[in-house]
Amino acid sequence: MILYIFVAVATVMLGMLVNNHGIKQNGAVARWQALNVLSLGSVFLILFALSACRLNVGNDYAKYVEFMHLVYCDAFVPTEVGFNGIVKLLYGISGFENYLLVFAFFAFFTVLIFLAAIYRQADSFGFSFFLFMAFGYYFQSFNTVRYYLALAIALYAIPYVLKRQWGRFIFLVLLGATLHKSLLVVIPLYILASLPWKKWQLALAAAFCSTFFFMQDFYLKAVIFLYPTYEDTEYLEGGTSLVNILRCVAVLVLAVFCYYLKGKKKEKESARNRFYFYCNLGALVMYVCCSFLPIISRIGYYLTITHIFFLSALLSGIENRKIRGLLKAGVFCAAVLYFGIFILRKAGGDGLRILPYETFMFHDMVPILSDVN
Repeated sequence: MILYIFVAVATVMLGMLVNNHGIKQNGAVARWQALNVLSLGSVFLILFALSACRLNVGNDYAKYVEFMHLVYCDAFVPTEVGFNGIVKLLYGISGFENYLLVFAFFAFFTVLIFLAAIYRQADSFGFSFFLFMAFGYYFQSFNTVRYYLALAIALYAIPYVLKRQWGRFIFLVLLGATLHKSLLVVIPLYILASLPWKKWQLALAAAFCSTFFFMQDFYLKAVIFLYPTYEDTEYLEGGTSLVNILRCVAVLVLAVFCYYLKGKKKEKESARNRFYFYCNLGALVMYVCCSFLPIISRIGYYLTITHIFFLSALLSGIENRKIRGLLKAGVFCAAVLYFGIFILRKAGGDGLRILPYETFMFHDMVPILSDVN
């Protein structure tokens, strides 16, 4: 626990030194550019090392090692073709079942793409990166490594949605879907969130959402069609998160307050913030209306990940410095509280099991199912 807190504090402090909106100078390296390279490089190395050096950290670590073993043996696995290809390639290069290299590969690209997405899109890299760490996205990437790499790709693809560059957006999504096919849901969700919805259209959407309450069997069958391995398993139990609902409600209230406080902004900013707003609204609707779906948390994360940009954009758009400072302090305290609850109550639970931290340098891997049998 102390290690995670130290890593979070150290990387956030380094992230605060990053300037992702500096003006480049021709023929010379500005001081802020050199500082960016040093700070971002340090953040990347810390996060990558912590993730790559872990052993049996995460509730599905052993399951992934089992999947990799089955892929290497050409047996059936429920994982996607991209993941299977990466495992075969890295195992082939290593000459043995080097699962540590596979986890390091996913850690490398997950951290790299997340940092690139934040640097590219955030109003303030430091504040958005702080929210990224405080909301637990990095530490949760120790679980379901395929999904979190797909989530990073989804985050990186958002500018293509806002610029209506649909070819690049769909290409990235299809590429990421070879690792985790749940990424395909962002094609309709992000396109819908980018639309300038009118009131009557929102009313129709609300009517459609009401079908989730009395057509649950139909939607469950659709999920089983997409995820046949879920049939007759505990994964169909569903469930939702009260914490995530409260977070979406808090962001919604803040967005409405900021809108009436600052009035209309220029079109480019309003289009971007509108996208974030509808992502948050969509996540709230899903958490409330679709709690029976077993994959609702994964779908919801594709939408709530935009909070790290939306909150920063909302606060930076407030002209009154005193009000902006108070709201920023409130968001900061709420995020720290969220992180505290995450570390103290969730990190060591069965759902995550990222505590205690263990590394291959001092610990041995537990037997996997194939070893036992």
